[in-house]
Amino acid sequence: MLTAPLPDEALEALGNAERRRILTLLSAGPLSVGALAAQFTISRPAVSRHLRILKDAGLIRPLAFGTRNLYALDRQGFEATAAWLDHFWDDAEARLRLVAENTGGPDRDLG
Repeated sequence: MLTAPLPDEALEALGNAERRRILTLLSAGPLSVGALAAQFTISRPAVSRHLRILKDAGLIRPLAFGTRNLYALDRQGFEATAAWLDHFWDDAEARLRLVAENTGGPDRDLG
């Protein structure tokens, strides 16, 4: 049975192509809203909304460097999401193995 908490907000956030692209850009290092917005055809306020969603999902975190505000990936959010996915697949694999064992597996006589 799946015991890890479902990271709903992170999975929802990852469902959007623009947000996945922001995460890809941030994987190279922290960036400002302006630097991120320059990479998109969407407006700067739209990029800011995407950043808020990613932050609320625990996938990124704001960093303050003097007067500059940057965004960086948040390792903890990714680790929690990865842990849920690992539990999900481990649980699914165990159930599949149990079904295979109880039905005779792939070598069973089908005819």
